[in-house]
Amino acid sequence: MAWLSTVTPGGQPVSVPVWFLVREDRSILIYSEAGKAKLRNLEHNPKVTIGLDVTDLGRDIVRIDGTAARATDVPPADQNPAFVRKYLERIAAIFGTVDRFAEKFSVPLIVTPTRLRA
Repeated sequence: MAWLSTVTPGGQPVSVPVWFLVREDRSILIYSEAGKAKLRNLEHNPKVTIGLDVTDLGRDIVRIDGTAARATDVPPADQNPAFVRKYLERIAAIFGTVDRFAEKFSVPLIVTPTRLRA
């Protein structure tokens, strides 16, 4: 899990937990629910930060700055084998099926990193 930070039109930073997948081209794929505030925020300002603790102990924090946009050329989550492999156990426990997850989180976002801080 990572934290995706966007900025409201009024300038307030907002961070939300997300599941993500680093792709071969080093961009980062995130599936979002439609109508969420992060999508509205991205319409006003595409700059984002992704934060994660790669050790689960708070000792190795990674921050990725970048820009995010809705993706039109990405398959739904249930048709993305790499995403399904990574999250299948969690999807099954929370949503029951991959299809249900894909229906709920139907908006793919691509984050293009511009800076890595570790």
